[in-house]
Amino acid sequence: MGNLSSRGFDPATDLVDLKGKVAIVTGGNTGIGLATVRHLARAGAKVYLAARNESRATGALAQLEFEGLGPGNGEVLWLKLDLSDPRDAKKAAEEFMARETRLDILVNNAGMIKAPYEIGPDGVTTLAIVNYISPYVFTRTLIPLLQQTAKEPNSDVRIVNVTSITHKLIPSSVKFDDVEDFNITYRRRPLAGLTRYAHGKLAMILWTKSLQRRLNEDISAPITVISVHPGGVDTFTHSWPFPRFFKWLVGLTIASPEVGAYNSVFAAAGSRVAEKKEAYEGAYLESQPTGRIAVPNKVTLNEQLGNNLWNITDSFLDKIGV
Repeated sequence: MGNLSSRGFDPATDLVDLKGKVAIVTGGNTGIGLATVRHLARAGAKVYLAARNESRATGALAQLEFEGLGPGNGEVLWLKLDLSDPRDAKKAAEEFMARETRLDILVNNAGMIKAPYEIGPDGVTTLAIVNYISPYVFTRTLIPLLQQTAKEPNSDVRIVNVTSITHKLIPSSVKFDDVEDFNITYRRRPLAGLTRYAHGKLAMILWTKSLQRRLNEDISAPITVISVHPGGVDTFTHSWPFPRFFKWLVGLTIASPEVGAYNSVFAAAGSRVAEKKEAYEGAYLESQPTGRIAVPNKVTLNEQLGNNLWNITDSFLDKIGV
């Protein structure tokens, strides 16, 4: 069961050549993010591992160096990125643009699965900031560089937003009319914490589709925007007692991070996407088999809802000066 998500895809043979290409993977110091960094670097990319904690990032870089990146011999560098404050997310993007003159791949992988329900200093929950608003800011700031890269001959620029199948838990009554709609508690629903997480992941899919529509307005700079559900992934047994045994046991039903990253990597650099870009524009992918275009929660297909989300996000950011 654990490797079902790998059917029909092998990152060693099914990626485009990434030599000379530049990528960013947020939350790249552990789990699916680190595996995504590894796969892209092995295909030849210069990959920025974007993470908040320098010691963890340095540890991840040391691990990759010890393993040896081969066979494409890409490069991995750290980019400091703190998604807990949209202002810091913007600064990180500006720092990147001061260092690089191109960006071919952006993978918005970082996120929090659970957090205590708390309203932050700007009036929005921490979960909404980390899982949706800061990735929105980070991406928005990088759009001019992504478009500049996309205008080059034979470009293949992609934005990948890692979401979750849990977004299907969100009821059809969901709305995004004002900033308070980021702060829904779902207190009366079972699994309220998971549903709050799912709320942010639904926002990511809505935004993916809106962003694709808006980017398509500039036909001189083609960019493919894709949201992906990675599937069940073991990012936790290493911290359990008897980790080797539990890694084996859990691996019978869910994937290792190495395989769990396949959907992200397929979306970011898969050759099948390059061959059929239009089919993948704004698409939502599930993992069995890897790269399967799936039907998301039907509310994510509502263009007006997507526009409402875009507008309240921008108005919130204007209010806090980002």
